[in-house]
Amino acid sequence: MAILDIVFYPDPRLKEECETVSEITDDIRKLLDNMAETMYDAPGIGLAGPQVGSNLRVCIVDVGGSDAEEGDEEEEVKPKDGSTLYKLINPRIVSKSGEIDSEEGCLSIPTIREKVTRAESVVVQALNERGEELEIQADGILSICLQHEIDHLDGVLFIDYLSRLKLQLVKSKLKKLIL
Repeated sequence: MAILDIVFYPDPRLKEECETVSEITDDIRKLLDNMAETMYDAPGIGLAGPQVGSNLRVCIVDVGGSDAEEGDEEEEVKPKDGSTLYKLINPRIVSKSGEIDSEEGCLSIPTIREKVTRAESVVVQALNERGEELEIQADGILSICLQHEIDHLDGVLFIDYLSRLKLQLVKSKLKKLIL
């Protein structure tokens, strides 16, 4: 496995809609493995194809070691092998309900954290690396992370949910970091 380079905002690849994976090959499985290694090294709890320069509808999510607030009693759907890592191919949200505000960050937009409103719970359908169909019913941090990563596959960044004023402040902060 290898650690991949993370693509940083404002790289235009982050705003492109990704292509559907038509065949799950060893190259796709290797990409997912490398994405997992990259995410853990960063460290993060999710990573999508465009964040490592791939225009394919793939993402990984692992909220098992996340900083969920004490007292959160969210139930997470765990993969069959007992780990909390999901390797998702062609994921899509098939239903959502409720509303929740949470502070989000992104490996492609370092040092920026902002409050975003998302669906409180989602149902996601995807394929795993073996081509098996998955259905994930998620709430809490897993729901938020899945929505965030699937947005990446559609060319949407968490900062796109911000008001025009907040977005201008974020862009100003980012310009100062780059200089």
